[in-house]
Amino acid sequence: MIAKDSVLQKGLPKTTQSLCPECKKVVPARIYESNGKVLMDKECPEHGKVTDTYWSDVDLFLKAEKYAYDGIGITNALIKDAKTCPDNCGLCNLHTSHTALANLDLTNRCNLRCPICFANANQAGYVYEPSFEEVVFMMEKLREERPVPTPAIQFSGGEPTIYPRFFDVIKKAKELGFAQIQAATNGIKLAEDPDFAKNCAEAGLNTIYLQFDGVSDDIYMKTRGKKMMDVKLRAIENVRKLTDRRPSIVLVPTVVKGLNDHQIGDIIKFALKNRDVVRAVNFQPVAFTGRIDQKEREEGRYTIPDLIKDVKGQTGFAKEEDWFPVPSVAPVSAYASAILKQDKVTFTTHPHCGMATYWFVDRDENVMPLTQFVDVDGLMKEIYDLAKEASSATFPKLSLLKARKILHKHIDESKLPDGLTVTQFIDTLTNVVNNETKTGLAKFSWNMMLVSSMHFQDDYNYDIERVRRCAIHYVVPDGRIIPFCAYNGGPTYRTEVEKKFSVPLEEWRKTKGNEYT
Repeated sequence: MIAKDSVLQKGLPKTTQSLCPECKKVVPARIYESNGKVLMDKECPEHGKVTDTYWSDVDLFLKAEKYAYDGIGITNALIKDAKTCPDNCGLCNLHTSHTALANLDLTNRCNLRCPICFANANQAGYVYEPSFEEVVFMMEKLREERPVPTPAIQFSGGEPTIYPRFFDVIKKAKELGFAQIQAATNGIKLAEDPDFAKNCAEAGLNTIYLQFDGVSDDIYMKTRGKKMMDVKLRAIENVRKLTDRRPSIVLVPTVVKGLNDHQIGDIIKFALKNRDVVRAVNFQPVAFTGRIDQKEREEGRYTIPDLIKDVKGQTGFAKEEDWFPVPSVAPVSAYASAILKQDKVTFTTHPHCGMATYWFVDRDENVMPLTQFVDVDGLMKEIYDLAKEASSATFPKLSLLKARKILHKHIDESKLPDGLTVTQFIDTLTNVVNNETKTGLAKFSWNMMLVSSMHFQDDYNYDIERVRRCAIHYVVPDGRIIPFCAYNGGPTYRTEVEKKFSVPLEEWRKTKGNEYT
């Protein structure tokens, strides 16, 4: 099985391992409830005790961990004898999840100077920009990963769209077999050049992760240092104009408490209004970098439960019970792997790394969460049991009939969105599982919107169990594949990698000019 029962401790209090934010040494940590919140305590013999908020709601914390599944790790791990996480990342033998999504930084140059950005050539004093040959090598390493070749890649930075051979990189990714090719962008290139979106589509770009912090310029002045709303609107409009192979757009707001959290509902309403091109919103609460005292952390800490409560309060579309952690969908992948006799991408992330909700919009513009007509708990439990059964069956595809019966059992036909039938819904899911068609749910007369949140760790709430289960990784020029929260926090491999493979800023300017530096 590609997924298995998790060995994570359940309930509170419990213990884990963390890092001292000062010296970065591994230290024991305790996770416990206090006044309805979940806190983490840890103590370094040299630098003393640190307390931080892990999750702001204990009930959601306990709900999320019910959906924990462990992966089977990497069968061809680069680092085969690692003793301590997160030392010597590579991926290593201690890691339990394969790469579901890889980030590949094309450059740390950018056409913005964002106050909240951690990747900026001007601030770093060097330019990190791998050659095209190095980029190809990194992509090849991802596709060599086993048991599952990395299926999805996101080009990031800096600003990836300014990379000199951006379109060639996308074409090469498609040639290497990536099923999902994404670019994380501020949208400036898309806005300024109407042909840019067309060239992206023709090269094979599937998804645009559009930086989108709010719906008014006062927000962008604070987060990005300039007015950006018109840029976002023009970028979206230029994508909308495409009629062939149009990439979908995911809005990506960086949420800062007290700065733009009051616009969460407005962002979602904007996405729904533009759902012909916008397919999802992925909120990312800001993580703390550098030294910050406990009082400032308490005032600024914004966790996934905070977002869920704000979505409910500002939209009325979804309640707490409509959200599920990322690994809740692991049974579907496990089942697909079993019946196809081929390991499929499986999100065996830690249950506290992210949560999401699916919404459906019917013909009358009513917004309904998936949970209004699907018993998600019951469905996933039975699908997981069926996956176990199918993994040892001689003719696993015979279980497809049983799967359809399970789906019928857990779908309330009387509550389906207007325009959607049980047969349509089940046929689509069955085809996806059976790998027989790429027909999407969007072919029908109703629409979907995914709203999600990932909360990346920082040195103060660092949980090594989360790092070990991470499924979003960075690939770097020496071929290593490093978990997101190890690359950007904790030991901060980003700094090490970029310095090793970079050119001093002044040297770059002398040979290649000042553009975007």
